[in-house]
Amino acid sequence: MKPAIIVTGGAGIIGRNLVEALNQRGETNVYIVDALGRDEKWKNLEGLAFEDVWTIGDFRQRVRTDSLPKIATIFHLGACSATDEMDADYLLDNNYRTTRELCEWSIRKGTRFIYASSAATYGNGEHGYDDSDGITPQLRPLNMYGYSKHMFDLWALQGDHLKSIAGIKYFNVFGPGEDHKQHMRSVINKAVSQIVETGKVKLFRSHRSDYADGEQLRDFVYVKDAVAQTLFYHDRPDVSGLFNAGTGTARSWKDLVNAVFAALGRKSEIEFIDMPESIRDKYQYYTKADMTKARAAGYTRACFTLEDAVRDYVQGYLIPRP
Repeated sequence: MKPAIIVTGGAGIIGRNLVEALNQRGETNVYIVDALGRDEKWKNLEGLAFEDVWTIGDFRQRVRTDSLPKIATIFHLGACSATDEMDADYLLDNNYRTTRELCEWSIRKGTRFIYASSAATYGNGEHGYDDSDGITPQLRPLNMYGYSKHMFDLWALQGDHLKSIAGIKYFNVFGPGEDHKQHMRSVINKAVSQIVETGKVKLFRSHRSDYADGEQLRDFVYVKDAVAQTLFYHDRPDVSGLFNAGTGTARSWKDLVNAVFAALGRKSEIEFIDMPESIRDKYQYYTKADMTKARAAGYTRACFTLEDAVRDYVQGYLIPRP
């Protein structure tokens, strides 16, 4: 049997779609690491082929006691991704120390290590969205989630580990497999329910004079593109470093919601509401992945357009079935 592949966060949106893509390649010797809890997250495992599901605690113990099977690649996608999580101690252990522990083990064993960073590390974008090593130390994340991710990026950079591992800064990923995320679901996922129930969508109004309501900009990336970009670093172990994963295009929240209405065959109706004061000073008004480094490394696949991605997601996965 070929060496195994481990996917932490394997029941999450990127993880479950990654496992599905691995299965389509004939890879079934896969171990998923995740916390399934008591909600409906387990449903993301339906239809997938894998060997077992471990909790992160069980997995860390296997790493510490060196009781794992032969591993080819660890895709470390598991983390607390709630941008409003306030428990800094929990985030440090879950997002930083666990990642460091797995990275150190992988380096010792010669196992390919691919981990999830985040566009949240860019903070308010004052230094742009350039993933070059010279910019990384200058970044100032706006929340503890982004800081916990940034800590590992810095550790890997300062320890010269980015010459042998790959870190991926995911931008605004959406797509099938996110239903369990509750309030952290994408606006697309929430919008379909709002439209079906009320005929309209609520968006945060802008609290900056240089952005009109609904014109705040994001790099929205379909999970199918995020998976394709992730697999590139698996297929090319000679390519290492810290890379953005996005489309390279900034689109507005209004564009996004209009695409949802179009996919449903309905006329757009948007209601703007005040952004909670608790997040106003941490809100990113603009993100756009600079994809120069990834393209130079050899990633050439074109991304879905926003409209095509939203149509595929809404019509293929979100429209209520009879």
